[in-house]
Amino acid sequence: MKKRATMISGTKLVIIFIIAIVLMIYSISKWKVHPFLAIMGISLILAIAVGIPLDTIPNTIGKGFSSIFASIGIVIILGTIIGLILEKTGAAITLADAIIRVIGTRFPQLAIMLIGWIVSIPVFCDSGFIIVNPIRKWLSRKSNFSSVSLTVALSAGLYLSHVFIPPTPGPIAAAGMLGLENHLLWVILFGAGISIIPLTAAYFFSTYIGTKVKSEEELDIEEVSDAYKQENLPSTFASITPIVLPIILMAGGSVSVFAGIGGFAGELLVFLGKPIIALAAGLLSAMPLLFTQKKASQLYDITQESLKTAGPIIFITAAGSVLGQIITEAGFVQYIQQHAGTLSGIGIFFPFVIAAILKTSQGSSTVAMTTTAGIMGMYSSSESLMFALGMTAPIDAILVVMAIGAGAMTVSHANDSYFWVVTNFGGLSPQNGYRTQTLLTLILGLTTITALFLISLFV
Repeated sequence: MKKRATMISGTKLVIIFIIAIVLMIYSISKWKVHPFLAIMGISLILAIAVGIPLDTIPNTIGKGFSSIFASIGIVIILGTIIGLILEKTGAAITLADAIIRVIGTRFPQLAIMLIGWIVSIPVFCDSGFIIVNPIRKWLSRKSNFSSVSLTVALSAGLYLSHVFIPPTPGPIAAAGMLGLENHLLWVILFGAGISIIPLTAAYFFSTYIGTKVKSEEELDIEEVSDAYKQENLPSTFASITPIVLPIILMAGGSVSVFAGIGGFAGELLVFLGKPIIALAAGLLSAMPLLFTQKKASQLYDITQESLKTAGPIIFITAAGSVLGQIITEAGFVQYIQQHAGTLSGIGIFFPFVIAAILKTSQGSSTVAMTTTAGIMGMYSSSESLMFALGMTAPIDAILVVMAIGAGAMTVSHANDSYFWVVTNFGGLSPQNGYRTQTLLTLILGLTTITALFLISLFV
């Protein structure tokens, strides 16, 4: 029996799709409906509106929902637990201290930016700003440098790794939904590399804006020093191992496949290089931190808090996958394929624009990333938008993950929790928050997508 959805003209499909996306955004941003309910509800409405047979809709929803748990759910949980352990044990402060020892206080913007960039790889940018804020204050007083300039630099460093570099849940989820779960190492490396460009832009912007905007905060040097010089912090080696070990293991797996290493050694390297196993090893390497910091008794609470943090992300990610599955079943992909010649010129800008619209309208970068990734689908599937746009290689998918991340930064304003974290802890008024944080994220997003477009011309 032919699906009724195929009888709907392409133009009507596009109109219905646009209405569905607008309604989803409006329900999240204006009606304050939880993103999970909004995305799932719109997916169901969209399925009915385009004429997908009613008896197949439940299976379609189940297929999209379960695929996330099978591919990337455990990885998100493990990454979240590692990040919280580093936060609770003071390991994040140790990493920050190590960077200051290397760079010194002569270049405070660069120091605080790199601190944020590293801390936010395992830790959410909101939490990361709160963790590092005492160091920012200490650096401002120590170097007699603009507090606003350091606030902007720290915000940029935290935000870029938050949207580009796994094991932060957003880029992990986006990579998994695009079919890159076995290529996470390359996502990490590319994310780290591409972030250099917007980091450079942020450095110059922070220098400029620090002369134009003044902070209202009052620095208490004793409070700042006490917060920074915590006693009995873990060693640098112990602090960085949970981050570096998974990267090394995933690198070993990739090298094994590339070099064609056979036998037991090759199988072992590939096994250890799987993201789930690599992050599990990273989690095990983080356990000694709990014992040396006498916080082993908090493992249950840390795990529970991590599950509460990861749970909404996983479920929203799964809902985004459902939306993507509905879009595929609706015939929207076939319409894109029929107009591939026209749309090929859009290329890398397509996921950027979708993510930017979602980010600006509803505030959450993670929701913007997972929803856009769900719409794009897997690069290896002939039924996905990725395939329809001619993005059928792993490098294409990696570029799309980066484009989605760039869009998911554009822009941070009053409906974004990170906006309020940065403004409140940075001593900025909401008006100055728009002049600093909002303008910063616009610069970061546009700089990154411009660089990605240029790169896409040669790969």
